[in-house]
Formats: sequence, C-alpha cells, structure tokens
Amino acid sequence: MVKRANRKSSSAHASRGAGAVRIIAGRWRGRKLVVQDAQGLRPTTDRVKETVFNWLAPHLPGARCLDVFAGSGGLGFEALSRGATWTQFCEKNPVAAKQLRDNLDQLGAENAQVDSTDALTLLAAPPQNGPFDVVFVDPPFHQGLLNDTLAALANNGWLAPGACIYVEAESELDDYHVPGNWHCHREKRAGQVNFRLYFNDQT
Repeated sequence: MVKRANRKSSSAHASRGAGAVRIIAGRWRGRKLVVQDAQGLRPTTDRVKETVFNWLAPHLPGARCLDVFAGSGGLGFEALSRGATWTQFCEKNPVAAKQLRDNLDQLGAENAQVDSTDALTLLAAPPQNGPFDVVFVDPPFHQGLLNDTLAALANNGWLAPGACIYVEAESELDDYHVPGNWHCHREKRAGQVNFRLYFNDQT
C-alpha cells in the first residue's frame, strides 16, 4: 500500500514523475530501482534500512519474506538481495504494484510475487504456501491499520516459529498491541519514525 508522508522522499529522481530507491548490500548492491511518484509514497530511508538489515543479517539467508504494505518495495528487494529465498509483496495501489513487477523483471528476480490487493484482505485467510520467516509491516501512517495487521499475522498462520517481524510506525504511536508471545528484540527512533524488531516465540 502507498505510504503517507509528511515530507518528500530524499531519494534521487530517476526520471520525471518518478524517484528511486537504492539497494544497500548483497548481490544487487548499489542498484537503483524506480519508484513511481504516487501521492503519499514514503519509502523507508537508507538510514533506517541499514540499521534494520544489520539486525536481520543472521536471519535472512534462506528466509521466506513477506512485505505487507510494500509501497516502493525497498524492504523486500533488500531482503532478496541479501539472501532471502522468496519475497511476497502486497501492494494495493495498482501503479505501485506494477512498478514492483517491473523492478523484479529488471533485476531478473523470479523468486518473488506481487499481490495487488488490500493487506487486511490478504491476511484474513491463511497463506497458500506456508508461513514466513521474516515479515515487514510498514503501513500508512495515521490510518489505524497496525493493530489489525499484527493480529491477522499472528492468528491466521502467517508466521513461522521464531519469525522476525519488523514494524515501522509513526513515532507518536507507541502503544500498539502485539501478541503476548512476541518479544521486542531491538527498537529505535529516527525522526518521525519508530521502528522495532520482534521475534515470534511460538514453537
């Protein structure tokens, strides 16, 4: 889903009407991918990505990943670049979803799929091909989606035992609900963003 922003992305513009996100590390290190200039698009910044993927480094090789509100796809592409075996992108906005598919084609990545659907609709049913090891949850700010999203992930079979769940939220939203069997492994704040990494302790 397209992300809401309070300021413009600092990403360099790749062409008129579009910006870009950069893959930081891994097999596609340094590649820039086009991001459509859709209203409210809020890619995760390089600064935040670098921190998050340092946290996730031991868990990515061989992982199945889910990027729930994919937007630019910066998190899911970074995971693939760093050794994830599969990433499923969920993006409601059709323009952004098409760009995700175009970027996958550009990279020659066949170990991914893009679902152009509402995230809560997707998560309402169990996953078709089994649970995920790493899940990125970065919903639009100020739309009240976070609690329902986390509950659906926990209750509908989307998380493998020991799964990592990355949550990015507006900094003032500090009291969202997480399932009792999750524990917060790391957390940090960067400007208007609060981001945390949880582990699913269910065995």
